[in-house]
Amino acid sequence: MTEGTGRRAGDLPDDLTDVEAGMWQAFRDGSVYDLRSGDAAVDDPHGPSPWGPGRSVRARVVCWLLLDGPPALAGRVSSLKLTGLRITGTLDLAGGTVVPYVELKGCRFENDVLLPEARFTTVRLVDCAVPRLEAARVHTEGDLHLPRCRFLAGVRLTDARIGTDLLLNQANVHHDRTGRSIAADGLTVGQDFQAELLLAHGEISLRSAKIGASLSLRGAKVTSPYTRFALNAPQLTVGRTLYLTPAALGSPLLSGVTPARGTRIQPFECQGGLRLDDGRFGEAVDLEGARFAFTDEQALTLRRVQAPELRFLGERPPRGQVVLSGARIATLVDRAAGWPGPGCLHMGGFVYENLVPRGPFPLAERLEWVAAATAEFNPEPYERLAAVLREAGEDEDAREVLLAKHRRRRETLPPAAKLWGYVQDGAVAYGYRPGRAAVWMAVLWAAGSLAFAHAGRPEPGPGAHQQWNPALYALDLLLPVVDFGQASQWQLDGPWQWVAAAMVLLGWTLATTVAAGATRMLRRS
Repeated sequence: MTEGTGRRAGDLPDDLTDVEAGMWQAFRDGSVYDLRSGDAAVDDPHGPSPWGPGRSVRARVVCWLLLDGPPALAGRVSSLKLTGLRITGTLDLAGGTVVPYVELKGCRFENDVLLPEARFTTVRLVDCAVPRLEAARVHTEGDLHLPRCRFLAGVRLTDARIGTDLLLNQANVHHDRTGRSIAADGLTVGQDFQAELLLAHGEISLRSAKIGASLSLRGAKVTSPYTRFALNAPQLTVGRTLYLTPAALGSPLLSGVTPARGTRIQPFECQGGLRLDDGRFGEAVDLEGARFAFTDEQALTLRRVQAPELRFLGERPPRGQVVLSGARIATLVDRAAGWPGPGCLHMGGFVYENLVPRGPFPLAERLEWVAAATAEFNPEPYERLAAVLREAGEDEDAREVLLAKHRRRRETLPPAAKLWGYVQDGAVAYGYRPGRAAVWMAVLWAAGSLAFAHAGRPEPGPGAHQQWNPALYALDLLLPVVDFGQASQWQLDGPWQWVAAAMVLLGWTLATTVAAGATRMLRRS
């Protein structure tokens, strides 16, 4: 800037106000420049109390200090540390390189803060009132901290690169003209992205963002009546865990730890759709205690998500959909009360290897869970559940699941095939309860033996050489493959011929159902 032309390095420019001169000296000294009055109501940057010239500095002077400021005093490191100041005009550092450390606490900005394509070491804006933060493609070697700040027209961090941590804890972010509160598509964060207890009054867009460690939205409230999604994060990559879980109120030291008894807890709340399609998560997606408020057209979508663990422990959405199609999860931790009802759950191609229910989750409710995901019959969810149960050593439950699959399929068949299905089910439960065949055979054998004993001695056939035996005769009719010589040598007449024909038909039916069941069992083995 021309103000420094012909002036010795470190000399005060002539046109600075007293407040700006104090800021200039504090910058060279690396000390905090604090202009708070001591009255909490007056010092609140978000309150109505006016801050006059006695607490105001021009944005262009702040830019001058950061881009081309005076050298530090001997033995000191220059830095901009402001507390309780009002910055007038537009703070525009677009494309600039800022070397000094920047920390502003409890400050008010009159206009937008413009940082696109700027480079910083570390930037901390704490509890500041900012109309809008425009920081597309900003680059920081260290942290970008924005805790407790209030942004009246949104935050833009598209394609930003944050070297270590990005903090938006307890920030209050309103939407911009497009309905977004935080636009951060393509964002890269080296370590953690924390937005705990965040209030977002518009869509949070994190498409194709990459987070090196964890992404925490514990206790956040995200509302977006302006767009389809409240949290829109397809192709999100998180090195460790995505937390959409409760947070303890009152102490920042409670983050990520179990709070003491009596501590107030605020859950993660999402009013609007939530999309995590094609996401990759190194450790887990944690939805414990999450609350969702969807319209009938909105959904929680995790299509093709890949994660070692999915903790589906949120509250059941009263409306909307849950979509897990194509997701691949190693361990599914869930509870019965968290899943939506029929027609609202979609699990086509959903692969999981282990089930860890939290609380009671009996097999009958697990079958209802699968049925809810298959409004139209689809064998895949049943077969996946059976495979997981069999792998866990619960063979009996696995057979019950496969039996439920056949019963569900039966309802889609034409009348003749449906009738045959009922026969197989009643006889041997589609082969999954083969002991029934022996029971039916014993009952029919006993009934036939008693019936033929009352039929009297029939006329022998040609070449008969065996004595009449009602029990062997009934058994000969029931077993279509084995020949005891009774049925071929003794001929019943009158109504008893129809009884004999019924015995033969029932014998073939039992044999066919047993063979079909045995074939299925061999295929499974």
